[in-house]
Amino acid sequence: MVPLRIGIDARAAVEVPAGRGRVVRELLAALARRTDEISYRCYARTRWDHPLDERFQWRLIAARDPWWHVRGGLAANRDCDVFLSTNSYLTPWVLRIPSVPVIYDMVTFDRALEPNRRSALIERLTLGIAVRRSAAFIAISQATAQDFTARFPSASGRVTVAVLGVPSQITAGDGQDALPAPGFVLAVGTLEPRKNLPRLVEAFTLLDEDLQRRHPLVVVGAQGWRTGETLSALRSLGDRCMMLGRVSDEALAQLYGRCAVFCYPSLYEGFGLPVLEAMAAGAAVVTSPTSSLPEVGGDAVRYADPHDARSIAEAIGDLLSSPAQRAELGAAARKRSTEFDWDTTADVVLGVLRQAAERRAQAAGSNAS
Repeated sequence: MVPLRIGIDARAAVEVPAGRGRVVRELLAALARRTDEISYRCYARTRWDHPLDERFQWRLIAARDPWWHVRGGLAANRDCDVFLSTNSYLTPWVLRIPSVPVIYDMVTFDRALEPNRRSALIERLTLGIAVRRSAAFIAISQATAQDFTARFPSASGRVTVAVLGVPSQITAGDGQDALPAPGFVLAVGTLEPRKNLPRLVEAFTLLDEDLQRRHPLVVVGAQGWRTGETLSALRSLGDRCMMLGRVSDEALAQLYGRCAVFCYPSLYEGFGLPVLEAMAAGAAVVTSPTSSLPEVGGDAVRYADPHDARSIAEAIGDLLSSPAQRAELGAAARKRSTEFDWDTTADVVLGVLRQAAERRAQAAGSNAS
């Protein structure tokens, strides 16, 4: 029997430092740990330098969007049995083989969350046709699956949830970066409206001034879009806030381990990977009881109303004032994080891809007979 040939949009492994990039890198590494005979065609502009075995062949296409998708899709039609679309809903338009897009979130369709305008426009234009043309879908949380099928009911029955795992690079940090002294309140994520950082600043200022001085706010993340209100709020804290921008995985691992409290008051998340990263480091986490975040945090985090600064301040203040509570919550968080494993994620994704390819083969056999 000829081994299954899987095509993967692997661009994000190199082009996207966090978020989708981390998902693609961890998924490729998990697939490489398997011992089956499946072969993989990784379509990208630049080859990821992580060592993968001979089952992984890189197909580099030096073209901009949308032409990259045209050329990549045509090549995959020739070389693959099924295609995992990890970073766009456009490639399925070109594919004649079964396509399986990954659904990360539905932020695009909620204007109140102020999504990136360009990305929102592209996704709104391309997802509807991808729904009609795709064999199946991978959603990274149950909440995302529900939001997706609520907007596209025709996708019901074709969506499988594959929750993400703890990033290996985050749990193994041992770098020597110059970092703030332990005991700070940490926030991580791209600076964008739905991360809700202005309200976090408002909550922080409600804390006792001594707590603010002893536990300054440290913010990690690249600047995204519509950052004016966020930057103004953060700068208003003066020396009680340190903005580090984007940091290395090693530095991020150390920051998770050094913080007194990790606070993630997001208004909406498709999964909330920083929450899981902080939990794996044993941090005491404060986050929102919205969208996918309870799926990640369970009973091992403290929840606060992301629309209420006093609720956030109360949660942070309680934990900062009680080392015992922080230790107890951090231990529970670390234990729960072990339930999220990239090998399991890869098993689920591979099962969906295999099933999509088999259904096409069966349909082709029926038509031939």
